[in-house]
Amino acid sequence: MTEQNDMLDILLNSDEKLTEKQQKILEAALEIFAKKGYSATSTSEIAKKAGVAEGTIFRHYKTKKDLLLSIIAPTMAKLIAPFVMRDINKVLNTKHEKYEDFLKAMILNRQAFLRENMSAFRILIQEIPFHPELKEQFKEHIAEKVFHRFQHLVNFYKEKGQIIELPTEVVIRFTASSVFGYLLIRHIFLPEAKWDDEKEIEMTVHMIMNGIGAQE
Repeated sequence: MTEQNDMLDILLNSDEKLTEKQQKILEAALEIFAKKGYSATSTSEIAKKAGVAEGTIFRHYKTKKDLLLSIIAPTMAKLIAPFVMRDINKVLNTKHEKYEDFLKAMILNRQAFLRENMSAFRILIQEIPFHPELKEQFKEHIAEKVFHRFQHLVNFYKEKGQIIELPTEVVIRFTASSVFGYLLIRHIFLPEAKWDDEKEIEMTVHMIMNGIGAQE
């Protein structure tokens, strides 16, 4: 089963009973939003793809934004958040001897997850900066839970003397921006470039450790 089919199953098995036309609208909107982005997608385009009149969309969803939120909200809560937490906990629960070993495992883990969930993340990355509702849902379902787990892990490596005396929040921000900066460029913005993933990961980890790693 493809990732897009997984997302549709979540949407179609929600608590709200959907009509056949709503199902077609959601399916069409999911595909086009992921491919073109929210702003570049018109409701007429969604209607054509779904095989319904444009007015039908507005009978079920007051605005195009309501349609977007009806896709992202259950996807975030029921599909992305559980998979993110379950997946990331595998890395966070493993006591790697060195922080740099943890970083390599984290990047490989997130890279695999991105490949399997590209459509959902593409929509989130494109739309979160412009919709406060999505930002709040992301914070509630993912960011805050991961941040608390990360705090304990960074403190563990600080106590081992592997990370210099910086505020834990600063270490997390620096690490996260470096790791996800690489992943976003690699998989979202420039996936067509010629990438040597092993070398890129080594360099990313090296740069992080040069910034926060304690000198041996």
